[in-house]
Amino acid sequence: MCLFIRQLYTVIHIVFFRFLTPQKQLLKLAFIVTFALTIIIMQLPEHLSIAYLYKGQQKLSLSAEATQRIAHNRAYLDNILKQGNTYYGINTGFGSLCNVRIKDNELSQLQENLVCSHACGMGDEVPEEIVRLMLLLKVHGLSQGYSGVRTEVVQRLADFYTLGIHPVVFEQGSLGASGDLAPLAHLCLPILGKGMVYYKGEKMPAARALEINGLQPMSLAAKEGLALLNGTQFMSSYISWSLMAANRLQEWADVIGALSADAFVAKDEPFKHPIHRVRPHKGQIATAQRILKLLSGSEIQQQPKEQVQDPYSFRCMPQVHGATKDVVDTVTNVLETEINAVTDNPIVFHDEDAIMSGGNFHGQPLALHADFLAIAMAELANISERRTYLLVSGQRGLPPFLAPEAGLNSGFMIAQYTAASIVSQNKQFCTPSSVDSIVSSNGQEDHVSMGANAAVKLRKVLQNVQRVLGIEILTAAQALEFRRPKKTSPELEKIFAELRKTTSFMASDTVLHDGLIAAENFLNSSVEEVLNR
Repeated sequence: MCLFIRQLYTVIHIVFFRFLTPQKQLLKLAFIVTFALTIIIMQLPEHLSIAYLYKGQQKLSLSAEATQRIAHNRAYLDNILKQGNTYYGINTGFGSLCNVRIKDNELSQLQENLVCSHACGMGDEVPEEIVRLMLLLKVHGLSQGYSGVRTEVVQRLADFYTLGIHPVVFEQGSLGASGDLAPLAHLCLPILGKGMVYYKGEKMPAARALEINGLQPMSLAAKEGLALLNGTQFMSSYISWSLMAANRLQEWADVIGALSADAFVAKDEPFKHPIHRVRPHKGQIATAQRILKLLSGSEIQQQPKEQVQDPYSFRCMPQVHGATKDVVDTVTNVLETEINAVTDNPIVFHDEDAIMSGGNFHGQPLALHADFLAIAMAELANISERRTYLLVSGQRGLPPFLAPEAGLNSGFMIAQYTAASIVSQNKQFCTPSSVDSIVSSNGQEDHVSMGANAAVKLRKVLQNVQRVLGIEILTAAQALEFRRPKKTSPELEKIFAELRKTTSFMASDTVLHDGLIAAENFLNSSVEEVLNR
C-alpha cells in the first residue's frame, strides 16, 4: 500500500503539481495526504469485526495485498487446469452430478448455468441493508485468495457496493449447507447482467443498472460461479445485523430496566458488588455495575422502601441481562471467525499445491449460534414484559394501568397485552432451526444446518425485542410522572427528557399506537448517542 501511494504521488506530481508555484506546495501535500487516506479508508481491512461493520462503510475497494492474493491464486488455477485433471465444480457437474466431466470449451457456460439454475429464491425480499452486508462479506471472503476467481469478478461485487447497486435477493431457498446457494445466486446474477436490482430507490433489471453506470455484463471463467454461490454470507449477514442490533438493545435493556426500577420504587441492593463478586459471571458483573451507576444520584432511591425484596424481573436483572451479554460475546467470537474465513468449495490452495474438496460451506456453527442468540435476546423481552406488567398493576402507589382516572380511562392496559403478544411470538420464533435437517441433491447433501432459517428469524426476534423494550420505556416514563416531584438519577432524567421530545404524558386515553411507535424508533439510536445530544 505504501508503495502504491508513493507511485500515485509521483504520477500526480509529474502530471500536474510540478506546474504549481512554490507557495502552493503546502496545498499539494494536503491533497496527497487526503487522497491517500481516502483510498485507505475505502479498503477492507484484513480482519473484519462487528465494530467495523457497525460503522457502515459507504465505499469499498480492494487493497493491493488482496488484489495480489486473488491474482496469484487464479494464475495457479489456470495453470493446473492445463494439466487435464478432474476437479469438482471446476470441470464437473454439481451436487449429485459431480461425476459428470465437462468439456473444456463448456466451462464458462457451466458456471453461468450454475448461477442461473440456482437462483430459486422465494418469499420476502432481503432488506437492502442486509444485501449490502452480503456484498461486503462476499468480497472479503473471496479476497482471502483461496477461491480461484479473477480479480475483476471480485471488483465487480465491490463496485455494486460502492455504486449502490443492490441485487434483489429472497429470504427463502437456502438450507445453510453447500453454502447459501439460492440467495448468493440472486446476489451474483447482476454480474451476468441478469436478475433485478435496486438502484437509487428504484427496482430495475440489472442490465439497465449496469448500463447507467457504464458497466458491461461479465462472463464467468472456470470455478467462478461455484465460488460465488458457495459460502455462508447470507447467514453471516443476517447474524451480523442481529449482533449489531443486540449490542444496542442490551444497553437499552439496562437503561430501561433501571428507569422502571425507579418508577416501581425498587431497591438498589441487588445490584451491589458483593453479591456478584461471589458469582463472577462477566455479564452479570457488568450489568450490576451499570444499573447501579444508572441509579446513582436518584432521589427516588434515597427514600425509605417498605418492601423486603422486589420481584425477580427487577431483582435479577444482573443475572438475566448478564447471561444475554455473555451469549452475545460468544456469538460475536464465532461470527467474526466465520466472516474472516474461506467458506466455498473446493478450496484452491496455491500455497499447498492442491485443490481440496471439503465442507467449509456448512453453516452448522452459525445455525447453532443464531438459535442461541435468538433465545438469549428473547429473554430480554420476556423480563421486560414482566416489568411492564408490574408497572401497570396498580401497586406501590401507582394507579391501575397508569391511568389518571382509571375506569374512565384504560391507560396502558392494552400496551401490556401487545407486549405479551410479541413475547409469545418470539417464543415461537425461538424454536431451534438447527435441530432440523432434510436430505437434498439426491442424497449427496444428506445433512444440512438450516442456518439460513435460523438467521432470518433471528432478525425478527431482534425487531420484536426492540418493540417490547419500546413499550417498557414508554410505560416507565408514564409511571415516573406519578413520582414527581422526586427525580430519578441525572443520567436517567436525560433519557426521560429526550424521550419526551417525541412522546408525552397520557393524561387521558388517546391513540397509544403513535407513542409506542415513537418509543420503538427512539431505540434506533444508541444509548450513547441519546446521552450526547
